Amino acid sequence: MRLTTKGRYAVTAVLDMALHGDAGPVPLADIAKRQGISQPYLEQLFAKLKRRGLVVAARGPGGGYQLGATLEELSVSDIISAVGEGIDATRCGGAGDCHDGEVCLTHDLWADLSRQIDLFLKRITFASLVARAARSQNHDVIDARLI
Repeated sequence: MRLTTKGRYAVTAVLDMALHGDAGPVPLADIAKRQGISQPYLEQLFAKLKRRGLVVAARGPGGGYQLGATLEELSVSDIISAVGEGIDATRCGGAGDCHDGEVCLTHDLWADLSRQIDLFLKRITFASLVARAARSQNHDVIDARLI
């Protein structure tokens, strides 16, 4: 079980946007430069976030993206699931067919773990991540320990 690059980059990019969005929409080029993530990859991620209403695009000069929800409403789980990720500790993807089409002995254990991880990530809001980043006083490169 791992959080993939897609989920990590999406959370990092949204946190960057939350930290730098006070002056208006944040261009993906700025996020890409600050976080070392390719802009085309960010465009793919933000298309998914936009479809879920988690970010809003602003076109034209001074355009970019803004959050589609308040920092208090937006959780890490929201972002990870919006980009097609999820934390699943089961070998079967939760289908229950992990042992020759049958439920394996430890399926319920791993399914419970997956639910607990999701509950944990739902409790981490971007408001709390912004507060942690403010305490670290480095808004340009997000410390992996914040995520």
